[in-house]
Amino acid sequence: MKGSTHRRCYCRDVHTGKPLGKKCPQLSSRKHGSYSIRQELPPREDGTRRSFSRAGYDTLKAAQADLDHVRALLGLADTDDPEGLALIAAMLEEIGDEKAPLPDVEETRRRLNAGQDLVGSLTVAEWLDRWLAGKRIRKSGISRYETDIRVHLKPHIGHRRLDRLRVSHLNDMFTAITDANAEILEQNVQRRAAVDELAAIPWKGAEHRARRKALKVAIDAMPPFRRVTGPATRQHVKATLRAALNDAIGQQIITFNPAAHVELDPVRKPKALVWTNERVAKWEQTGEKPSPVMVWTPAQTGAFLDFVAEDRLYAMWHLIAFRGLRRGEACGQPWSETNLDTHSLTVSSQLVQDGWAVETSEPKTDSGFRVIALDDDTVNVLKEHRERQDADREEWGTAWVETGMVFTQEDGTWLHPSKVTDLFERLVAASGLPPIRLHDLRHGAATLMLAAGIDVKIVSDTLGHSDTRITRDIYQSVLPHVGKNAAEATAKLVPLQRKAEATEARKAAKKAASKAKAEARTKKKGKRKKGEK
Repeated sequence: MKGSTHRRCYCRDVHTGKPLGKKCPQLSSRKHGSYSIRQELPPREDGTRRSFSRAGYDTLKAAQADLDHVRALLGLADTDDPEGLALIAAMLEEIGDEKAPLPDVEETRRRLNAGQDLVGSLTVAEWLDRWLAGKRIRKSGISRYETDIRVHLKPHIGHRRLDRLRVSHLNDMFTAITDANAEILEQNVQRRAAVDELAAIPWKGAEHRARRKALKVAIDAMPPFRRVTGPATRQHVKATLRAALNDAIGQQIITFNPAAHVELDPVRKPKALVWTNERVAKWEQTGEKPSPVMVWTPAQTGAFLDFVAEDRLYAMWHLIAFRGLRRGEACGQPWSETNLDTHSLTVSSQLVQDGWAVETSEPKTDSGFRVIALDDDTVNVLKEHRERQDADREEWGTAWVETGMVFTQEDGTWLHPSKVTDLFERLVAASGLPPIRLHDLRHGAATLMLAAGIDVKIVSDTLGHSDTRITRDIYQSVLPHVGKNAAEATAKLVPLQRKAEATEARKAAKKAASKAKAEARTKKKGKRKKGEK
């Protein structure tokens, strides 16, 4: 196919204003004007001609180099490959119209052989939609990915071309999220101040009513209370993008994953703390929790279980407190996997939320499938619970819904996990005990097992962890007396001279004090005898 370079200028006739073209007297100078290229392309499907044209080259050498580049791209497809020729022609036509840079020959060859888009105009938003549609995971995972994409990724980088996404673009995105957090916090403070001011205004009096009305209008005009995007959420947004881009690399759409090179502030997971007497006293004074994750002492756990002994779901609170089931696992535990004769239950399903809807699902990981041993007391509690459930079944008659679950609503239907959490929080508040979350009962179960000297591997298996390090790092909240015993045992292992000297000094002081007391008694006794004489 024909191709050529030529030189032209943009000079015009001073009288007519028409381009001079080849009649320009200055064209004889090589420094005047610029070079252009034109390459004939394979015709369109309807037979019409098309070509690649580009102008503005300062030198003939530069123009010839681009013309050779265009010809090399056309040469990637064999003459007996009309489909390949059509794809390359369409690519060059689009590049010419957009005045975009010519693509690398080898990269284009790879894309052509892999059956990918040659132009690379796929945007981040388009790829994320395609990636999410192809995911085959549980609905809760899809929902979390969809939230990250909808709330953060699409608004910030969705418009960018996928093959041109850079680390700097992601840094800008997370900087914008941080800036938005500061704005949200400031707006929340302003709205809270206005709400508090409104609550303090008396209802009676025309002046007060006018002030309340004006303040309500101002509050309605303010942004609503919003949550900030914390470090954990930012890390999850990064993980979502990284997973999507890794799949794009796997499909040879891109060759670089910028999300793998973005540095974010590390997420510091809150450490579980035990409700000691000192912490309880401070909480009673200030209402503040020392940590988001708090664990009851054995005595506090016992006090709570005694308080809820007559609650319809007592067996659930008991099971979570002693065996550490997750909320969804407890709600989704079937009787068919609960063998009270062998003192064991098998965790093989759970109830999860998709928005507000509830569905049954398998455990999230392989380690979630596990057999949990039950103690005699827990077995008796579950037997009593089964008898109570049988009585409910008879009372409801044909209206009873047979789900086969151990823990259900009064009519046998599934428990809603969020409602279970709300009920637990109300019971804790009514008990007067320091507050913990429902999931903290699981922390407490792990702490109790570790404090009882149970091997960490058994504790890890009971909780359904894939690695004992997770158990140690997250759940090993040392109870005060356990820590004291460990400290004393450690101190006794090290012989210190000052300890021996101090011990001898105490013995000598004690001996001297005893001798002085004896002498004093003897002297006093002698004086009494002398007085009697």
